[in-house]
Amino acid sequence: MADGARIAAEARDKAYATPLEAFHVGDPELFRTDTHWPWFERLRAEDPVHYCPASEFGPYWSVTRFEDIVAVDGDPVTFSSSSELGGIALGDSFEAAAGASFISRDSPSHEAQRRVVTPMFASAALAALEPLIRSRAAAILDELPVGETFDFVDRVSVELTGQMLATLLDFPFEERRLLPRASDLLLAAPILGGGSPAGEPARQAELMATFTKLVALWGQRAAEPPADNLISMLAHDPATDGGGDPYKYIGNLVLLIVAGSDTTRHSITGGLLALNENPDQYARLRADPGLIPGMVPEIIRYQSPVAHMRRTATAEAVIGGKTIAKGDKVAMWYVSGNRDGSAIADADAFVIDRERPRHHVAFGFGVHRCVGQRLAEMQLRVVWEEMLKRFPVIEVVGEPRRLRSNFVKGYEYLPVRIPA
Repeated sequence: MADGARIAAEARDKAYATPLEAFHVGDPELFRTDTHWPWFERLRAEDPVHYCPASEFGPYWSVTRFEDIVAVDGDPVTFSSSSELGGIALGDSFEAAAGASFISRDSPSHEAQRRVVTPMFASAALAALEPLIRSRAAAILDELPVGETFDFVDRVSVELTGQMLATLLDFPFEERRLLPRASDLLLAAPILGGGSPAGEPARQAELMATFTKLVALWGQRAAEPPADNLISMLAHDPATDGGGDPYKYIGNLVLLIVAGSDTTRHSITGGLLALNENPDQYARLRADPGLIPGMVPEIIRYQSPVAHMRRTATAEAVIGGKTIAKGDKVAMWYVSGNRDGSAIADADAFVIDRERPRHHVAFGFGVHRCVGQRLAEMQLRVVWEEMLKRFPVIEVVGEPRRLRSNFVKGYEYLPVRIPA
């Protein structure tokens, strides 16, 4: 038995032998080893709203079925995103409201701040961006080596999203790699299950160096006339300008860096991996590149780059027949809801021409639905259009190295080869 199949079989045996009361699906090691699937499979079948009484992140509820996730995400009054209650990740990140990003705010503050950046992701703005994204994707792909092994994450996924983030923020292009690197450092925080306490001083020092650059840019943009980039838009709107206090605006910059990098970056990598693992689908794609627009949301569903979002109950509530107490921590496991066979036909299969490809919860639901989802989809569509023009196939030639994170489900490394 191949190592991958052996590991999967062992993980399944362990998941089905472990008592439900001992389940801790937020264990970051399950995601690093890609062995979380049978744990969620069992919860969906036997205990879809599950209580974990103790973990390194404290006690929490897991919501694992599609419809229950929609119910929680669709009720932001009962289930709060507020940073003052612990924030949006399984690990608590208590923070005063003044310094929180809009994703960690409740209404009406959330909507007031969100609307500031929305124009950047409107249809007209995306149409104007597409030629630039296409030309940059083409340049990245044209530089790839043929006939030798290279890291797809570094050469394609990180580079493309780094360039896009630098454009959206009008960040110095030559320093663009600092942005996805900052996202990696943020996700390595202990409250997200990454890194180790011993590495904390170095992690924080490197982050601070990038934050210092961002704060300086903010000051420049605030002193200049408004311009069409995200930093300027935030700096010139009273809802997000923070009164000139970096503590009050850096949260939104952090949000845009992580969200702008990780959904697209890990879906680009995850899509290539899924096609290699499903060669029949790769062959169909090569035969009909017109399938790309429908394949893109299927990649995002199948990959589920955001594994979970957390809420805190502001009142007693019943979800899936379970009573959740006021103050309880509730994790919506998007990665599980997107494999819920009761809501999505053949949910464990990668099918590039699904009848309803956008029927998924990878972007969330309701008022907190990802503001940049169309940009992410457009980048994926463009990069796959450009890849198929150049390379009939890009072969995965080794095992991926995955992030140790229960929050973002992604990749650090993927060895590939373009046949000569």
